Amino acid sequence: MILTVDVGNSAITMGGFVGDKLTFSSRISTDREKTADEYAISILNSFSLYGIDKSDVGGVIVASVVPPVNSSIREAVKFIFGVEPMFVGPGVKSGIPIQCDIPSSVGADIIASSVGAKHIYGSPCLIVDIDTVTKITLVNKKGAFAGTSIMSGVLMGLNALSEKTAQLPKISLEAPSSVMGKNTADSMRSGAIFGNASMVDGMIDRVAQEVGEEPTVCVTGELSSLIAPYCSHKMQLDAHLVLKGLNFIYRKNNPDIN
Repeated sequence: MILTVDVGNSAITMGGFVGDKLTFSSRISTDREKTADEYAISILNSFSLYGIDKSDVGGVIVASVVPPVNSSIREAVKFIFGVEPMFVGPGVKSGIPIQCDIPSSVGADIIASSVGAKHIYGSPCLIVDIDTVTKITLVNKKGAFAGTSIMSGVLMGLNALSEKTAQLPKISLEAPSSVMGKNTADSMRSGAIFGNASMVDGMIDRVAQEVGEEPTVCVTGELSSLIAPYCSHKMQLDAHLVLKGLNFIYRKNNPDIN
């Protein structure tokens, strides 16, 4: 089994692959203050919850956008599995050309999702990642990473409304019955759900106009299932796109792995 690990700002998502098959996935909280031992306990608890034997893991690959936790994750992985984890970054073959000003500045999660989208959905392809932040990434018709747009995330916007205003409360996140809310909570929900869906639709239109063709659109991220149903564009919902991309990258760098 190859263990894939996506370290995000809010959560760490793990997935185990046997070949191209995802056998389990689990999420734990990202905490910059956690020690390697504490991360090891969290990982082992997830394995126990899903009935996974740690001895089944033959390799580990990590995409991290939170550098302060990298050393703790590395030590936890080495302690549990006895292997050195591969971190996506310079020197790791992704199989996808990076067409941008500073290739080393592209986030590891963006590279992984681009690789996954290229292999699974072909190109050109737009990846809409709706999580702590919302990112829209283009893999062009030649199969190269061609750029990303980064916007404030759904919860980030809601939290800002509550924290920066005197009368807007913290609310649960669910779609209201109408675009025009009849109370404060539903008005905020409308902006969060329908507003973000409209933003995604508008950005897809702009990219399509700029590249001169309609790309395939796939959507991923923790909040993708909440926003995507209210978008007007046809989308492929793939909650584990980053993990799938990491599996492809690991196997490209270790061709002898079964």
